[in-house]
Amino acid sequence: MKVVDYFEKANGETLISFEVLPPLKGGGMQAIFDTLDPLMEFKPPFIDVTYHREEYIYKKQDSGYYEKTAIRKRPGTVGICASIMHRYGVDAVPHLICGGFTKEDTENVLIDLNFLNIQNVLALRGDARKFDGKFIPEPEGHNFASDLVAQVHSMNNGNYLDTLIENGAKTDFCIGVAGYPEKHFESPSFETDLNFTKKKIDEGGNYIVTQMFFENKHYFNYVKQCRAVGIDVPIVPGLKPITKKYQLNSLARMFYIDLPEELVKAVMGAKNSAAVKEVGIEWCIHQSKELKKSGVPCLHYYTMGDPDTIKRIAEAVF
Repeated sequence: MKVVDYFEKANGETLISFEVLPPLKGGGMQAIFDTLDPLMEFKPPFIDVTYHREEYIYKKQDSGYYEKTAIRKRPGTVGICASIMHRYGVDAVPHLICGGFTKEDTENVLIDLNFLNIQNVLALRGDARKFDGKFIPEPEGHNFASDLVAQVHSMNNGNYLDTLIENGAKTDFCIGVAGYPEKHFESPSFETDLNFTKKKIDEGGNYIVTQMFFENKHYFNYVKQCRAVGIDVPIVPGLKPITKKYQLNSLARMFYIDLPEELVKAVMGAKNSAAVKEVGIEWCIHQSKELKKSGVPCLHYYTMGDPDTIKRIAEAVF
């Protein structure tokens, strides 16, 4: 079933969903099951599975020179999605990214997903490689998420890269895209970023999942601004609780978000790690209740391999 169909079927009730990371290469599915098993009592209609682009490492050769080698530290997104659907009977939403994929690579992944009856994708540009100063697309790949959305939408219409294919099988993907209540860090202005988001919707995006935020006013303002420029799709707030003191710096640095002073002071004043987690949980519960009361279509939690924390929040909200 499509994500947007779940929203419509809920008839105004706020749903819950979770996002999981593939295990590091060498790990197994049990890590995913250990994260999701405690959360399935909340009956999420869908679960997101992230995708991570390749990274480069330098391996020393016998000659003494170093060879640049590409590795994927967290492979297996498609297989994980299939396993989640088989084990839990819920829909899985694989993330698609531009980085590290050619258009043909993307097409082949979409064909596999279609064969597996996976009907939902989240289309993202993805991050720059670790040591690149900016995002560099793969040769013959997409530079922008809107182009990736357009390719998925084109396949929904039966159009493939090979123009010799006639009467191509039409896929039927529901396409989610990312939204940034505090704007994407590369956008010169909020208005510019909003226009980029609208382009993703115009190219075929069906719903938006937001970057994490810690003040609900950012989300409410974002929805208002989206509606003002003609974006009328469901907008799902993405949430993550602070659980460690160092995240005050790391989350702000990695995701280019602003943390409210009240939260910062509470975390900084916590006497130990357990107290820090309590502050983060209570803050996220408060956020969640306010958002749920406002009638958001879904609360989307970034689990980050910490199901116990997310479960405590969900128990207090649902």
